[in-house]
Amino acid sequence: MTTSAHRSVRLIGVPLDLGASRRGVDMGPSALRIANLTAELERLGCVVDDTGNLSVPQRESVHRPGGATELEAITEVCRELAARTAETIRAGAFPVVIGGDHSLSAGSVAGAATALAERGHRLGVIWLDAHGDINTPATSLTGNVHGMPVAHLLGRGDPAMASIATPSPAIRDEDFVYIGLRDVDRAERDLIRELGIHAYTMRDVDELGLPTVLARAIERAGTDTGGIYLSCDADWIDPTEAPGVGTPVPGGATYREAHLAMELLADTGRLVGMDLVEINPVLDRVNRTAELAVELIASALGKRTL
Repeated sequence: MTTSAHRSVRLIGVPLDLGASRRGVDMGPSALRIANLTAELERLGCVVDDTGNLSVPQRESVHRPGGATELEAITEVCRELAARTAETIRAGAFPVVIGGDHSLSAGSVAGAATALAERGHRLGVIWLDAHGDINTPATSLTGNVHGMPVAHLLGRGDPAMASIATPSPAIRDEDFVYIGLRDVDRAERDLIRELGIHAYTMRDVDELGLPTVLARAIERAGTDTGGIYLSCDADWIDPTEAPGVGTPVPGGATYREAHLAMELLADTGRLVGMDLVEINPVLDRVNRTAELAVELIASALGKRTL
């Protein structure tokens, strides 16, 4: 059974690895295509337009004398991605952004927020991730930009990256919800508490159950907003199920929890777009993680057993 018959879907590949220290996630979009993402969505009745990959500079060119820094280069990629995502939503299509490291979401979510703002609406965000991704260049212990997109979407950190959306910031603190946290830096923990961001750790999932956590997250991200954007880092799933991710952390969601999250979000009818990021084929086993990611995207777009 599917609720996605004739839904227009645009795939946007972002082979970005400039935000991470470990190489390989730039091959994520290819891995998802090899896992038959387009065919799976077409079987649901979706009309799929694969727009190919954004152009992303090679790490070697960024590091040349006189070259851009990673942050500058990533910001340019995110600006282009924001324009693509916004145009997709304006056209009535559903953007599925495949990565690539999670820094790209500073662009995809900003574009979705821009498109909804043009209709007079705010955007809610549900962020499935083992990590907080709310460091700034000043607080990051590693300098890795894939640990910073949330801060920039909330208007903090680097001014150029924090102002991609129109208007900026892209997201209000109260419209953002984490699910799956289990590896958070001290500075991130302090900022999450300071801002009062709704955050559900894996302990919360264990104690409350995923349906309760999702219901609360959907209520928060959906209150007074024009829709919900889903940003899913594959590392929110346990590495036993999803080994091919950039920064694996034990204790994540099970296979069924991951699918249930997507199914419950699809049931709302409120999703306006989604990211699936941090697939690293170098660390994967026979493309297993990419195949799971394809299944999850299909569930988010309405695939059901009956």
